[in-house]
Amino acid sequence: MKRDETPLLPDGRVTEARLLGERITQLRQGLKLRQADVAARAGVSRSTAVLIEKGDPGRTLAQVLRYIHAMAPDVSLLTLLSGEAPALIALHARKLPQRVRAATRNELRDLDF
Repeated sequence: MKRDETPLLPDGRVTEARLLGERITQLRQGLKLRQADVAARAGVSRSTAVLIEKGDPGRTLAQVLRYIHAMAPDVSLLTLLSGEAPALIALHARKLPQRVRAATRNELRDLDF
């Protein structure tokens, strides 16, 4: 029978677990991988993958590390938590709004050939 670990943890630790889950989700999205594919590579069920990405504190450290390794073998847990993983940086860059301004008359004249 599985236990709910949430009541045993201080609120700050539950928040940290959720942050870890969010970072794992962002890593997967940054690498453009499907959750089911990563779960299969990691040897966990898709429902476990959902719980890992939600930051469920009841998941074992081994499950979390296998899941991360299945996505990006070169990304350490420390790199993931610090937000320095290249896939995370690329995902954030893709989500930034990009403004496109209208060209000025001089720029249009320079482009006219």
